[in-house]
Amino acid sequence: MVQSLIKFSIHNRFLILLLAGGLFVWGVMAVQRNPIDAIPDLSENQVIVFTEWMGRSPQLIEDQITYPLVSNLQGIPRIKTIRAASMFAMSFVYVIFEDDVDIYWARTRVLERLNYAQRLLPTGITPALGPDATGVGQVFWYHLNAPNMDLGEQRALQDWYIKLALQTVKGVAEVASFGGFEKQYQIVLDPIKLQYYNISLMDVMNKVKTNNNDVGGRKFEMSDMGYIIRGLGYLKKKEDVEIIALGEYKGIPVRVKDVGTVQMGGDQRLGIFDANGEGEVVGGMVVMRYGQNADEVIKAVKVKIKEIQTGMPEGVTFATSYDRSGLIEAALENVKGKIEEEMIVVSLVVLLFLFHWRSAMSIIIQIPITLAISFILLDAFGISSNLMSLTGIALAIGVIVDNGIIMSENAYRRLSEWQNSDNPENIDI
Repeated sequence: MVQSLIKFSIHNRFLILLLAGGLFVWGVMAVQRNPIDAIPDLSENQVIVFTEWMGRSPQLIEDQITYPLVSNLQGIPRIKTIRAASMFAMSFVYVIFEDDVDIYWARTRVLERLNYAQRLLPTGITPALGPDATGVGQVFWYHLNAPNMDLGEQRALQDWYIKLALQTVKGVAEVASFGGFEKQYQIVLDPIKLQYYNISLMDVMNKVKTNNNDVGGRKFEMSDMGYIIRGLGYLKKKEDVEIIALGEYKGIPVRVKDVGTVQMGGDQRLGIFDANGEGEVVGGMVVMRYGQNADEVIKAVKVKIKEIQTGMPEGVTFATSYDRSGLIEAALENVKGKIEEEMIVVSLVVLLFLFHWRSAMSIIIQIPITLAISFILLDAFGISSNLMSLTGIALAIGVIVDNGIIMSENAYRRLSEWQNSDNPENIDI
C-alpha cells in the first residue's frame, strides 16, 4: 500500500504539488475564518431557563416553578441532563444537550416546551431563556467616567442609550448593566391614613397601574375633518402620581398624596461596583454570542463605543474595565513567535543534517502544508485558535519533520547500497 502510494506520487509529481498547493490555500482561508480567542471554550452545550417571582421563598420557588419546569423539559429529545437551582425570588434551570446538537435548534425546542409548561406555573409568571452565550462569553467590560452626573442618571444613560446601541453589534448576545441606581417612583404609604379612608394596599397598586396608560378612541368627524381621539395618561413626573384618585370619602376624592408621599428613589441593591477603590461607577458587560470570533466582536464593540461617544452628554467618557483582546493578542503572538522559532530551528537542523538543500526543502515544505491542514481540521470541527490549540501545534512541529527525515535517510542509505554494490540490479531501491 505504502509502496504503491510512493510510486504514484513519484510518477504524478505535478498532481501532488497541485494538491499540496490547494491544501495550503485552503488552510490560509481556514485561518482567516477560524475564530480567535485566548482560552478554549469547554463549557457544556446548554440552554438556561430563568424565572423570577419576587418575594417568594426558595421552597415555594422549588415547588411552584422549578419542579414543574424540570418535569416538562425532560421530554425534549437529545437532552443529556437537566440541572436546576432555586433561590429567593429566582429559579434557574440548566438544560444540557448532547455536544453535537445545534444550540439554536436546542433553544427552539426548549421554547416550544416552555409554551406548554407555562400553564402549570402561577398566574403572571413567564419563564425566559438566558442569552445564547457560554461561560467564557464575557469579553469586554466598561464603565463611565461622569464626575458631574449622579449614579441614577448614569444608570439611566447606560440602560436606555448605551446598552441598546451596543446590542446592535454583530456577535453580541447581551449587554448586562451594573452599578448605580435604577430610578423608580416610590410611594410611601401611611397605614393609619389607609385605614381611615378605608383604602387597601391593593387598591393603591391597581389604581396607580391603571392610571399609567394611554388609551385609544375612535375617529371623530366634524366639519368634514377627521379627528383621532386618544387618552394620554402616562405618568411623566412625581406630581402625576400624587394626584391619582384612589377613591372617595364623603364625596371628596382621595388621592395618593392624601395617604402617603411620593419620591424618586433607586431600586434595592445587593452590591456595588467599585473602580480601583476610587468610588462607585456605572458600566456594562458585553457578552459574546455562541461560536463568534471574540477578537472581531471586541473590535466591533470598540468601534461602536466611539460612535456612541459622539452622542454622550458633555463630560461623560468611557473607560475599559476588562478587555480580553489584550490577552488574546499576547497569547497568539507568544505562540506564533514560538512556532516561527521552531520552524527556523528545525529547518537549520535539517539543512545541517542532510547538507543537501533539495532534500532539506522536501522536508521543510511539510511544515507549512501540515500547519495549513491543521487549521482546516480546526475550522471543520469548530475549534477556535486559542492558547491550547496553537500550543499543541507548536509542540508538534518537531514531530512533523520526523517522517521526512527518516524517509530521506532511508533513501540515502538505499542509494548508497545500490551504488556500492557489485550487483545493483538485485537491490530493491
